[in-house]
Amino acid sequence: MTALRHIALRLLPFGDAGSEGLPLRQLLRLSLFQVSVGMAAVMLLGTLNRVMIVELGLSAALVATMIALPVLVAPFRALLGFRSDTHKSALGWRRLPYLWFGALWQFGGLAIMPFALLILSGYDRIHIPFVGELFAALAFVMTGLGMHMTQTAGLALAADRADDETRPRVVALLYVAFLMGMLVSAVLIGWLLRDFTPVKLIQVVQGTAVATLALNVIALWRQEGLRSLSAEERARPRPPFAEAWADLARGGTAGRLLAAVFLGTMAFAMQDVLLEPYGGEILGLSVSSTTYLTATWALGALGAFALAARWLARGMNPTRMAAAGVLAGVASFCAVIFAAPFDNAALFFAGSFGIGFGGGLFAVATLTTAMTLPVTDIAGRGLALGAWGAAQATAQGLATALGGGLRDAVDAAAMSGALGPALNDPSTGYSVVYHVEIGLLFLTLVALGPLVRRTDTTQSKEARIGLADFPT
Repeated sequence: MTALRHIALRLLPFGDAGSEGLPLRQLLRLSLFQVSVGMAAVMLLGTLNRVMIVELGLSAALVATMIALPVLVAPFRALLGFRSDTHKSALGWRRLPYLWFGALWQFGGLAIMPFALLILSGYDRIHIPFVGELFAALAFVMTGLGMHMTQTAGLALAADRADDETRPRVVALLYVAFLMGMLVSAVLIGWLLRDFTPVKLIQVVQGTAVATLALNVIALWRQEGLRSLSAEERARPRPPFAEAWADLARGGTAGRLLAAVFLGTMAFAMQDVLLEPYGGEILGLSVSSTTYLTATWALGALGAFALAARWLARGMNPTRMAAAGVLAGVASFCAVIFAAPFDNAALFFAGSFGIGFGGGLFAVATLTTAMTLPVTDIAGRGLALGAWGAAQATAQGLATALGGGLRDAVDAAAMSGALGPALNDPSTGYSVVYHVEIGLLFLTLVALGPLVRRTDTTQSKEARIGLADFPT
């Protein structure tokens, strides 16, 4: 039986990601918080985006503003992580209260969102000035705050409980849980809303709210042990945030890492809203063909997660791995650019796969670096992971807006002839954005360079790697 159990663990994806401090069963249950965040992300950025513009007839500018509101909360992730580092619960908990309240914020925002949107759209002749806008904005902010709080506290808890040997596989598993949450919820929500009615919208969104709350409750249950605090510990004042940040940034590693995360995320994210239009408008791909781009990108990201777990467990410096992801991104954007003059759809799909691969490798590597930053009595892992999440989420939102705006501005100038006859082509706007992304990737390499000398992996070079590293 022992031999059979050993074989089963080797064949099970992420079967050896567990450790004494974080057994596999508890790790799989903890990963459900990532599933809930992925579900909420699909609802905000996918389903409601289309429903508000098409079915409810809201203006695209208003919808874009609503979707951008959660990004405004992203910079506070560092503060949320710091608060979870220094939280003083009567039961000795630090991370679980933030996981719980994050789940409540997610639930509350999604619960009131459909009613706010129906008022905003004037459904059934309901028109109350400014009430719809106010409560819709409140719903998006509440959901975004809940997502950021849940993810920051959950990642910090996983980092606290994992050991140095299993931490790379834990990071990869949590990323795969996030992607699977997005994939499954997108398919399920799309199927439920195939015959759209306002009442069905309310049911689906509120069902999503209940599902996110249930997943988070299951994820946090008994994940942090009880620990009684002495009267002296409870009376000890919380260190100032500025002091903790200065302690984290001492030596220059944290600041340079955040700069690299911001630049790299900007570089990989500016194309988020452009790849499918590029395939349809420039390469003439059908709607069904361009829908496979998301799957192609996801396959690249999953391959990156599997390779990252293998490299990190073998002792590779995570900063070098992040640089490898950046270089893969440079080659992939070049493939996307050359797909237009060669009129080659295969080259375009290869570039999309490479963008997912490079972006996934970069994200896992930088997150691992953030998890392994030195922990002190003042600056804990929550602060480091919150700062990483703040830099990534802020860059993601800004890049999406800048990518679309830059493409429109350059396209208008090119098609008017202002840039000359050689650039009077509909692909010019897209090409400029992709070239800007390549430039940002080279700036990311500049930011990463000194980190190679300052960081070193804590993973054992003799760590065992088997089929369990490959996600399914």
